Amino acid sequence: MIDLARATYPRLRFEVGSMDALDLADETLQGIVAWYSVIHTPPHEMPSYIAEFRRVLMPGGHFLLAFFESESDPVTVFDHKVAPAYRWPIGDLATLVVETGFTEVGRMLREPREGERFRRGHLLMRKDEQLR
Repeated sequence: MIDLARATYPRLRFEVGSMDALDLADETLQGIVAWYSVIHTPPHEMPSYIAEFRRVLMPGGHFLLAFFESESDPVTVFDHKVAPAYRWPIGDLATLVVETGFTEVGRMLREPREGERFRRGHLLMRKDEQLR
């Protein structure tokens, strides 16, 4: 996928890395898209992932997060094709990200389409200038 992205968008930079230990200097990115990237992250590990995203974002940088939403139930594990995954209540995940030093810009819920099992959640966050 990285090779395809690089070939399609040669002026953009694409890297492979571990989300909890990005090989980037502090405050080097203007934005991060985590499009269902953290669904396999156990809830107790999520704060360290969010903190790592914050570390590499410039002040005012944006973070777009997509995930499976739990429809107001608590964080729920489910069987996913690859490995167990988690559904989050959108409010709880937004609170966790805000507590890590982001401001919520927007949120969206999308009901499942035909053939999909779960509602989708999307959060757009902006890195605060100062950690609260």
